[in-house]
Amino acid sequence: MLTSNPSTWNKSHLLYVDQITPCGLDLLYRTALEMREKVQNHGGDDRLKHHILATIFYEPSTRTSCSFQAAMIRLGGNFIHVDSATSSNKKGESLSDTIKCMECYSDVLVLRHFDAGSMDILLDAGIKKPVINAGNGVGEHPTQALLDFFTIKDELNLDDHCQKKSLTVVMVGDLKHGRTVHSLGKLLASSQGLGKGISISLRYCSPESLKMPETVKKHISDCDSIQQEEYTDLRDAIKGADVLYVTRIQKERFSSEEDYKKVEGSYRIDSSLLKVSPKEMVIMHPLPRVSEIHPEVDSDPRAAYFRQMENGMYVRMAILALLLGKA
Repeated sequence: MLTSNPSTWNKSHLLYVDQITPCGLDLLYRTALEMREKVQNHGGDDRLKHHILATIFYEPSTRTSCSFQAAMIRLGGNFIHVDSATSSNKKGESLSDTIKCMECYSDVLVLRHFDAGSMDILLDAGIKKPVINAGNGVGEHPTQALLDFFTIKDELNLDDHCQKKSLTVVMVGDLKHGRTVHSLGKLLASSQGLGKGISISLRYCSPESLKMPETVKKHISDCDSIQQEEYTDLRDAIKGADVLYVTRIQKERFSSEEDYKKVEGSYRIDSSLLKVSPKEMVIMHPLPRVSEIHPEVDSDPRAAYFRQMENGMYVRMAILALLLGKA
């Protein structure tokens, strides 16, 4: 488990959100705040000088890969990159062999893979260098959940001194395939780091065919002080909401174009929805977006998704520093 003791992070893998205890989450949050201050005041530092990050991506990525690479550079290190177009998997090399080879050249590895079981393959391979899960198919995306957690706390000013007693988070879109909402739901349910005495309500809004998986809901229901509700009407779901977490309908996860067309454009965040939304509601999105958030929303102060992306670099700087014993 990753706790408030930095030694528990040193040389550890970060594969699933349930590895992190509430006090470990608080350590990460505070470290990310320090990283933000470092970047804003000095551009970063050189604590990871001579360290190398390997980013290994078998699925497309812009924000996750670039933010990890930027995080490493901000801390004085460097990176090497492998993707599906350049990997020897085109020659038939196994995932475990690729990881073992990249381990020889680097100090920490970030892996994104299309197979939900890829993290088990990694563990079976006995990789000794720290590995970070950057998304395993429809499974989890723990670092996205961690930056989302940071953003929610930061945007709503949640700390031990806040007076807020409840938090309502609406998750809308493709909840079946959305590994970001799977991880964030689990993290919110298991954490007590949002502030003392804050109860959490999760509202799921999706087409019938894209509902939150039962396995995820069961995991969340096992935690205390968490309420789950399901909606199909977004205007009903956002009543009194603190956070609206939007996800795109993931076309690449569908078995046929016909099935995708049935749910394409199910929900759209635009100026008409903003008029009936809570005045302080935070709008988030892991990006990329397609058509689910109209560009006219970008100028609304409630739109936090680009601030959310920037936070990703600070959180990943904190993760790299902790896993390499340099926090």
